Amino acid sequence: MHPTVAAVTARITERSAAGRAAYLRRVEQATDRAPARHRLACANLAHGFAASEPAGKAALRGRVKPNVAIVTSYNDMLSAHQPFGSYPPVLKRAVVRAGGVAQVAGGVPAMCDGITQGRDGMQLSLYSRDVIAMSTAIALSHDMFDSALMLGVCDKIVPGLLIGALSFGHLPTVFVPAGPMASGLPNGEKARIRQLYAEGKVGREELLEAEAASYHSAGTCTFYGTANSNQLLMEVLGLHLPGSSFVNPGTPLRAALTRAAAARAVQITRQGGEPTPIATIVDEKAIVNACVALLASGGSTNHTLHLVAIARAAGITLTWDDLADLSAVVPLLARVYPNGAADVNHFHAAGGIAFLVHTLLRAGLLHEDVWTVAGRGLRHYTTEPVLRGSAETGDLTWEEGPKSSLDRDVLRPVDDPFSATGGLEVLHGPLGTAVLKTSAVRPEHRVVTAPAMVFDDQADLLAAFGEGRLDGRDLVAVVRYQGPAANGMPELHKLTPALGVLQDRGQQVAVVTDGRMSGASGKVPAAIHVTPEAALGGPLSRVRDGDLVTVDAERGLLSVQTHDGADLASREPTGRAPEGEEWAGTGRELFAAFRATVGPADAGASVFPSSGTPAQPAPREDSLVQPV
Repeated sequence: MHPTVAAVTARITERSAAGRAAYLRRVEQATDRAPARHRLACANLAHGFAASEPAGKAALRGRVKPNVAIVTSYNDMLSAHQPFGSYPPVLKRAVVRAGGVAQVAGGVPAMCDGITQGRDGMQLSLYSRDVIAMSTAIALSHDMFDSALMLGVCDKIVPGLLIGALSFGHLPTVFVPAGPMASGLPNGEKARIRQLYAEGKVGREELLEAEAASYHSAGTCTFYGTANSNQLLMEVLGLHLPGSSFVNPGTPLRAALTRAAAARAVQITRQGGEPTPIATIVDEKAIVNACVALLASGGSTNHTLHLVAIARAAGITLTWDDLADLSAVVPLLARVYPNGAADVNHFHAAGGIAFLVHTLLRAGLLHEDVWTVAGRGLRHYTTEPVLRGSAETGDLTWEEGPKSSLDRDVLRPVDDPFSATGGLEVLHGPLGTAVLKTSAVRPEHRVVTAPAMVFDDQADLLAAFGEGRLDGRDLVAVVRYQGPAANGMPELHKLTPALGVLQDRGQQVAVVTDGRMSGASGKVPAAIHVTPEAALGGPLSRVRDGDLVTVDAERGLLSVQTHDGADLASREPTGRAPEGEEWAGTGRELFAAFRATVGPADAGASVFPSSGTPAQPAPREDSLVQPV
């Protein structure tokens, strides 16, 4: 193992000892030699199989056949989740053929950040992850199941499903992807037209035509945002079947992989002979593997929240400084939009996850000795699925994947990376702690020192841009009161085209915010997820127009020099988070309890207590940030 990867893993393991032990004790207590449903009283069990077909009733009354829960995020509005509509009957038949029985245990909500960008609904987006986790727990709470199949793809859905599944850590669990849509309008062209629209050079019809040509069919959006980062991480965590993440919907191979996932969910039960509970798979080494894969591929910044929350659900304490230390030694190996011109279909064709895992394993940057749904060892994930014959009757096998990249403009080996370090930096300083995605930011834009322009709402910044008040000046846009306790930490991706216009004009531009940017953002340097957040008295609440702010991704610094020479801490806070009727409508008032209880960004921005771990990781001794 690379010494830094080994050291980070060791300190995570040591830090997590109490929380992990408490979690594993709960898992052990939930484990029983017989299927859980046989602890149910007769009336309870009868309720559980009342709607089943006669053969299913007979199987559920007995003790031999495992019952597989299907938890689905299907809806037919969202392209990524539309394919799941046909999955349950396919999965049920495949489970029966493998010797089990299956029931749809429940559904979870699935919202799209692409639809809600800049809208009030976006303020529910991050909270939806924890709602999905709770919905997953409700689906599995009936004690009828021996394993589970999780159907999800996009931003908050997969992390929510995983957090919920980990609360039933004794159950073997397989995640079932749907795959990306075929390539449409190149992402770079889409971004160009968005900027032209922001400048008023093309109209709404031209913009809509470009967007519709990009998002054009069933399947995941093809850029490398949070949804496709989810898919890569589930595979490297060992929760997908190898090579299944980026196979397009509606293809024979996709159908064969779906059936194979169902069969595998039977095989890894106690009755199937290869018991592999999800708590065994998601351990400290697996979490480090996920971090390394995120960094090497230039994945979404949203996972600096989600991976921390996922780890905590398994009793593991992961910190941003762990990610930063890994980023210093993990090279950037992929160029997929927004970090390059390619999309995930090009990445997959160039060698994809199989080659990425191969080259990272060879360099000692991934732990090979982990459990997965495919068996013991991460080397299963250097293979690719091959279907010989039809989807129904053909032979699905796994063969060794490529040992060299098929397109070095998209994917490279560790010894010839795009960058010697990963695509993520953690910034510290008197303004707090923040995350900055560097993989799509050109080197000349990675250090910005400029006067602050302070906004308490993204709409105010866009209005200032439209009025020309941002023209001809260097600036750091401080967009505050956007944290989890303020308004749910919405993505601020709508700001990217406007600020990109200013950057292209030669202005020095950066963003500092306690909110999020989209997994597709990156061209403009953005210090995001700033914690402590402004709504809880963080330093951003004291920044004023004209203060000189430095965003330095080279040195990991987020600093401020007040324009009037005043001590920042002595200033009274200005601005405020939404309150009262401002936090009402579009369902937002239903989430008041979440706003009151949500944790900080660097602890995963979750409403759930951790498994015996501190509520917030202590600052490093060398940190420039002191508690507020």
